[in-house]
Amino acid sequence: MAEPCLPLSVWPVAQRTSRAQRAGRYLPTSGAHPAKMLPATARAAIEAYSEPGDFVLDPMCGIGTTLVEAVHLGRDAVGVEYEPRWAELASSNLAHAKANGASGHGEIHIGDGRHVSSLVDPALQGLVALVVTSPPYGPSVHGHVRARPGRGVTKYDCAYSSDPANLAAVGLDELLRAVHNILVGCARLLRPRGLVAMTVRPWRRHGQLVDLPGAIGRVGEQAGLVLFERNVALLAGLRDNTLVPRASFFALEHARKSRHRGAPQLVIAHEDVLVFRRRVVP
Repeated sequence: MAEPCLPLSVWPVAQRTSRAQRAGRYLPTSGAHPAKMLPATARAAIEAYSEPGDFVLDPMCGIGTTLVEAVHLGRDAVGVEYEPRWAELASSNLAHAKANGASGHGEIHIGDGRHVSSLVDPALQGLVALVVTSPPYGPSVHGHVRARPGRGVTKYDCAYSSDPANLAAVGLDELLRAVHNILVGCARLLRPRGLVAMTVRPWRRHGQLVDLPGAIGRVGEQAGLVLFERNVALLAGLRDNTLVPRASFFALEHARKSRHRGAPQLVIAHEDVLVFRRRVVP
């Protein structure tokens, strides 16, 4: 017997560019982070899966996108970030949100998300309504470029960190083990009907597509969660029946080089939003 299909919907989260979504809402220095979640993606997940007054958690919070969108929507938010640089920026973005009328409360803890349940206030155990997060992935899509006449293109702001222990620097197997531990810790903090929404993008390695969404779906199940939705967050805008490209320079350059080699590849124009819930124990 075939397994039932997961509910699926398409989220048009790139109707505006990422820069336009952050303008005035985040500090200008936020652009230095190489792989930020789209604010509209975080906002869509928070609106769909939580209510005002709920606790929202991000164990890999980066510059604090999940937290900023949560407090603007009247939720209380808690984040964990491994890199002190990004944790400080996330805290500043939260202060900026508060100064601009956000009604929720947010806080940041510096540490490894694999230990999330021991880093946050123990009183949160069993109270978190929603986890919204994203793992590091796909270095080919990260960063910014600066064109120099006669000198080609320079890439910058393309690394999370110089720390080899950062999950952005480890291999796929180690990353999956880490995500398993993170999800186990999150499950301890979730309330009985709590949910985890994780944005995950496939990427290419040596020309082969890495199905990170599928791998993390399996890891979530192994962590004691149940995958019950798999949504598509478009990384392209929608205008009537036409897609408006929002691909990065690096994604486009990769596609051009692949075409030149005679092995054409399409630009990835979406990321999955995997939604897990706590497994019900009879």
